[in-house]
Amino acid sequence: MTVVRARTRSGARSGLRSVMCGFTAVLALLATACGNSTIDLGTPVITLTDTSGDFTSYIVTVTSIILTRSDGNIVQPLSSLQRVDLTQLAGVVELLEAPAIATGTYVSATMTIDYSTSEITVNQNGHSAPVTLVDSAGAVPTTKTFTVKFDPANPLVITKGKSSLAALDIDLAASNSINFTTSPATVTVMPFMTANAKPVYDTPIHARGLFVDADTTANTFSMNLRPLHDVTGILLGALHVQTGPSTYFNVNGVTYTGPAGLAAVAALRENTQIAAVGSSTAVTDLTGVTPIFTATAVYAGTSLESTIADHVSGVVAARTGNTLTVRDALMVDRLSDVTFSDSVTVAMGGSTVVSEDGVATAPLLNTAAVSVGQHIDVSGQVTTDSTLHPVSLDAAAGQVRLQPTTLWGALNSVGNGGISVSLLSIDNLEPAQFNFSGTSSTGLDATPSTYAVNTGSINVSSLAVSGLLKIDGFANAFGSAPPDFNATAVTPDTSAQSQVIVEWGNGGTTAPFISQSATGILIDPSNPNLAGTVHVIRTGPRAVDITPLLQAGLTISTSNATVVNQNAIVLAIGNLTNGISSFNTAAAFSTQVGTTLNGTNKVNKLVAVGIYDPTGNTFNASSIDINVQ
Repeated sequence: MTVVRARTRSGARSGLRSVMCGFTAVLALLATACGNSTIDLGTPVITLTDTSGDFTSYIVTVTSIILTRSDGNIVQPLSSLQRVDLTQLAGVVELLEAPAIATGTYVSATMTIDYSTSEITVNQNGHSAPVTLVDSAGAVPTTKTFTVKFDPANPLVITKGKSSLAALDIDLAASNSINFTTSPATVTVMPFMTANAKPVYDTPIHARGLFVDADTTANTFSMNLRPLHDVTGILLGALHVQTGPSTYFNVNGVTYTGPAGLAAVAALRENTQIAAVGSSTAVTDLTGVTPIFTATAVYAGTSLESTIADHVSGVVAARTGNTLTVRDALMVDRLSDVTFSDSVTVAMGGSTVVSEDGVATAPLLNTAAVSVGQHIDVSGQVTTDSTLHPVSLDAAAGQVRLQPTTLWGALNSVGNGGISVSLLSIDNLEPAQFNFSGTSSTGLDATPSTYAVNTGSINVSSLAVSGLLKIDGFANAFGSAPPDFNATAVTPDTSAQSQVIVEWGNGGTTAPFISQSATGILIDPSNPNLAGTVHVIRTGPRAVDITPLLQAGLTISTSNATVVNQNAIVLAIGNLTNGISSFNTAAAFSTQVGTTLNGTNKVNKLVAVGIYDPTGNTFNASSIDINVQ
């Protein structure tokens, strides 16, 4: 086996660096040196996301990603430590890297995660609490290395001078088992990830890095990738970014739309922090060695994590004057250290710059726009405790970005241009954790049981009273309620993605299913190892015991083409020790399930993502992960 380690040299001087033999591209990483003219190179565009679990933070360090070619050769495109809170990747795709590697057919990806300095917390009694971490053997985990195979029918093919997508999805729900009966809660780590070389994304894509140069005539700019929360590490490839007349820009706290924003970007110094955000189809051109990304929004300079300011993101739970209480607060300091606190105090001032993501306002908003129930990203000077966790942030000379916020609630009523809901959660926090005092100047402060949502032009006439709703948008300005919230999207639970989560205790079971085939899986409700474990359908904050549904023959299926995009299916089975196999078709997956469940291997956990159909007692799944211990 030949080991080909990627180069770790980074940096750019003027424009795009010519670092490939025969190609000109912005590349921070090569799988091999250019001295060998017989080696052809292409670009894997590797993205990272996660399937959410019951965590308020899940900070770990990804130490490496290795790709193995069909001939046994391996390449390590990610060779720098990346500290990341995986909970932040639920509902978003992170463009992790786009390095140059040798052409060929790659059959698997191997990731190593370091848990030795992890910060993992769960919600207990309304507050984020640390956990006791163990592995499946009961030992304290340090590093875990696991391999996942691409679908043999859809391996990762790297072609000379072209780019190819590869999606890695860490399933936090399938990777962990939480015991809330201990104090603190005990989390058993059993990492599980899927790999997909034909991804179809259904959430926005984020790309971060350093600015190189811009072409205002072509409405483009180029960037070197440095992903996640990293503000000091090496660069991991390159991206050409296409902008348009409606692209939103936030450059050093000043907002623009279209060409004016690109002109502001063009005036930046080289190596300024920059990020591009696009739709689920943002990677629009893979025909060249450097992928092209179409941006709906661009953030640059002090609007991002940087080496000159500390950043805290979380949800505003209370406000008194210009002082905010921010809950579930993730801090990225100017040295790229990532830490988490249940609560941080943020002090705004008259010079604090305020903007709302996606909205170019003139003049800019002021601090009055920051209200209770609003998710924010705020920069300033942090004060930490003795454990180096954030306690407070001075944002008097900093910046606050109002970011999209997600509510879940049960519909009370539909009115003219608005709805009233009974809140269940705001950004995964229960309403009892918020103090809505001051949200109205007329004594009509927001009330969780009758929370007023402005729906504008969104058609809500068909919503069912008492039905569960997912509501995305922004809290109304402080002191301006009602309405309490301005919605940008309203999704009924019948259309929102849910999870089926089933655990088997006593080390798992060799016979979890009544039957399984390409048409679906039927879980055996009489299996004694289900007793005392988790077996729910979870939609937002609501978890419903599925025991009655299992007894009635609940089918977990991918075959309903009217509900499930057959091009987007990802199904996986395996474990940390023997590897995980991913598939893009139910038939191939079913064959592997039959092979794996040989009477000896035990299934520990099943997690499926999709939409439940009560009329047929069918869970229509776009993904199914089976963790075998």
